[in-house]
Amino acid sequence: MDDVTRLLGAMQQGLPDAQELLPVVYDELRRIAALRLAHEAPGHTLQATALVHEAWLRLGGDQQTQWKNRAHFFSAAGEAMRRILVDHARRKHSQKRGGAVPPEVLDEDRILLAAPPDELLAVHEALDRLAAEDADAASLVKLRYFVGMTMDEAAHALGMSKRSAEGLWTFARVWLRREIRANL
Repeated sequence: MDDVTRLLGAMQQGLPDAQELLPVVYDELRRIAALRLAHEAPGHTLQATALVHEAWLRLGGDQQTQWKNRAHFFSAAGEAMRRILVDHARRKHSQKRGGAVPPEVLDEDRILLAAPPDELLAVHEALDRLAAEDADAASLVKLRYFVGMTMDEAAHALGMSKRSAEGLWTFARVWLRREIRANL
């Protein structure tokens, strides 16, 4: 009889604490998690260690005493990992988080003044509407898009931190993209 089965049997009788089980099964759970994650798409944000810890919590953590044997425990752990990965995939593909739209890479070095004339006019018209909603965002877009300032330069010119300017830039870009697409 191996250590896991022995510990699980003793836990059924109420002898050892469940905290003794995790160190014994941790390496095996980590191996299972790594195998499960190997079949996921590239760029998956969940790591094997996080998957093990989440599965342990879903199994009841230190409170669980209902496992019959090693096979039963690892079967339940595998099922918990599967459900965590499914939940993670559902959250990632939900409409609230952008759905299946691929993330857009922000190329800060791109000079936006070389935009086609129709794009320039569309941005100009949408910028007036943005200014009515958020003047700071409109000012940041003017500095970045029309003047060609870097994020650091624009943040300094507006008297805000770079981090605040980056958040405002993200908002403004999304707002303008939606506005321009809606008016095409």
